[in-house]
Amino acid sequence: MALSWRSWTTNEGGKHLILVMWLGANTWLFWRTFILYYSGPQYYYLHKMLGLGLCISRASASVLNLNCSLVLLPMCRSLLTCLRGSHKVMSRKSRRLLDKSKTFHVACGVAICVFSVVHVLAHLTNALSFSARYSEEFPSLNMAHHKGEDPRIIILTTVPGVTGVLLVFILFLMFTASSYCIRVSSYEIFWYTHNLFIVFYIVLLVHVIGGVLKYQTNVDTHPPGCFGPNRTVPESRSSPQLVQESVPPGSEQPTGRNGFNSICREEPRFQAHFPETWLWVSGPLCLYCAERLYRYVRSSTPVTIVSVISHPCDVIEVRMVKKNFKARPGQYVVLNCPNVSSFEGHPFTLTVCPTAKKATFGIHLRVLGDWTERFTELLLPDPSMDSEILPIVQQRKYPKLYVDGPFGSASEEVFSYEVSLCVAGGIGVTPFASVLNALLDEWQQYKLRRIYFIWICRELQAFYWFADLLCALHQKLWQDNRPDYFNIQLYLSKAEGLQNISEERYRALNSRLLIGRPRWKLLFEEIGKANKHKRVGVFCCGPKGISKTLHKLCNTSHFGTTFEYNKESFS
Repeated sequence: MALSWRSWTTNEGGKHLILVMWLGANTWLFWRTFILYYSGPQYYYLHKMLGLGLCISRASASVLNLNCSLVLLPMCRSLLTCLRGSHKVMSRKSRRLLDKSKTFHVACGVAICVFSVVHVLAHLTNALSFSARYSEEFPSLNMAHHKGEDPRIIILTTVPGVTGVLLVFILFLMFTASSYCIRVSSYEIFWYTHNLFIVFYIVLLVHVIGGVLKYQTNVDTHPPGCFGPNRTVPESRSSPQLVQESVPPGSEQPTGRNGFNSICREEPRFQAHFPETWLWVSGPLCLYCAERLYRYVRSSTPVTIVSVISHPCDVIEVRMVKKNFKARPGQYVVLNCPNVSSFEGHPFTLTVCPTAKKATFGIHLRVLGDWTERFTELLLPDPSMDSEILPIVQQRKYPKLYVDGPFGSASEEVFSYEVSLCVAGGIGVTPFASVLNALLDEWQQYKLRRIYFIWICRELQAFYWFADLLCALHQKLWQDNRPDYFNIQLYLSKAEGLQNISEERYRALNSRLLIGRPRWKLLFEEIGKANKHKRVGVFCCGPKGISKTLHKLCNTSHFGTTFEYNKESFS
C-alpha cells in the first residue's frame, strides 16, 4: 500500500500542526523564562543564592501555567458542540480537529505530570540552597530562618511547601486513576478521583500566593552587584578604576548593569511577584465553571421515560421525552441516575433524535458493568419482562433520570460528504443508528448521495437491534428509485456453519450477511474505483484493531480518492 501525501496531509496534517504549535509554545515559554531568571538583573541576588534550581523551577512553572489553563478547554463540551454546529464559522477541517479534543486534553495532562516532577525536584534543590547559602546580607531574600535549617522544616512550615505536597498527592491520584486498566476495571475510581481537579485548582491558587521567590525592585538605584557605600571609598564614585583596586585580590568583582563596578545609591529592596498563575488560569477556569453551571441548569429537570425495551445480547433501549430538547444525528448525551449514583454520569449515543413530528428520543445501552446492571434492574425489575411500552399517563414509576447534552461527535459529519463509509463493531453501531433514522425521515435534504454501511458482530442476534431500521431504509430507497444510495454489508465474525436471519421480513438482510471479517483493502479499492477523485468520509466506532486498520488505509492511495478518517470518541 503506497502512502498518499494528499491523504496523509488531509488526515494527519491538522493535528500535527497543532502538536507542533503546542510543543513550540511550551519550548519557547520554558526557554524564555529560564533566560529571564538566569540573566535578568532583578534576579541577580536570588540566582546567586539558588543557581540553576531557580531557573528550572520558574521555567517549569511557566509551562505548568500554560497547560493548566489549556487542559480545561477541551472539557468545555457545550462550547465545542456550539462550535461544531456553526458551519458558517468553522470549516469541515476545523470541525474535524475538534474530534482530537480528548487527545489534546490527555497531552496537556501528561505535560502537567512531567513538568510537575521537574518543578518539584527543582524546588527541593532550592530548599537545600536556601539552607546552605543563607544570606546574612539580605535577610528578606531568604526562605530559611537561619543558615543550616533543615530543608524539610522549610518545606513543611510554609504555604507553598504544604500546598505543593498536597498538589503532588492529588496529581498522583488523578494520573494513576486515569490509566486504561483502571478506567476499564473500575470506572467509578477514575470518575471520582478525576473530579479532584476542583480541589487541585483551589489548592493551586493558594500555592502561588506564598511569595517565596522575590525580585529586586530598585535595579536603577542599586545596580546588581554594586558596592555599598560602607564597603567603598568615596573617590571611587567617580572612578571605576579605584573601585576595582579596592577589591582584595582573588575575590569576586561584581559589576553593574553597564559591565563595570559601580557604587550603590541605596540598599536593594525585594518584593514577591504577583501570582502569574491567576492570570493564566482565571479565564479558562471561569469559562469552564460557567459552562458547568449552564449544564447543571439545563440538566436539572428529569426526563420522562416513555418506554423501555429489552433487546437480544443484553441491550436495553430507552425512549424518553424532555421539553425543548433538540439534537442532531450523531450526537450523544450523558445520563445520570441518582438511584444508581448521585454524581456519576455516562455518555450514550442518541439512536433516535427528536424531530418536528415526534418529540421522543432514545438510546441503546449494552448491559456491561456495575452502573448499567444496576440501571437496568431499576428499569426492568422483572427479568421475564422483555419489554414494557405504556402510555405516559398509565406509565409505571421509573427511576429519576437526568440528561445532560446533547454533545457533538464525529458522526455528525456523515452528512458533510457526498460519499460516506460507516464502519461499526457491535454496539458501536449506535452513532450511525440516528444517522440512518434521519435518512429514513428525509434523505433528499442532505448533501450525502451514497453511504456504505459495514456492521460487524460476533452474534447473529445482535443484528436484530436495528434490523427493522435497516430494512425500512432499504425499502424506502428502492421505492424512491435509489437502490445504489445505501450499500449494506453485515459481517458475522464468529459463526459455526452457515447462519441466516430467519424472519421473512428481514429477507433483504440475508443477501447482505457475510461470514467472517471484511477484506478492508479490497473494500477501499472498490469504493475508490467507484468514487474517483472524490472525498469519502470514513467513520469508525468499534474495536481498536478495526480503527487502526481503517486509519492506515485512509492514508494510502486508491484511484485518486481521498479518504478522510473520523473516529468516534466520547470526551
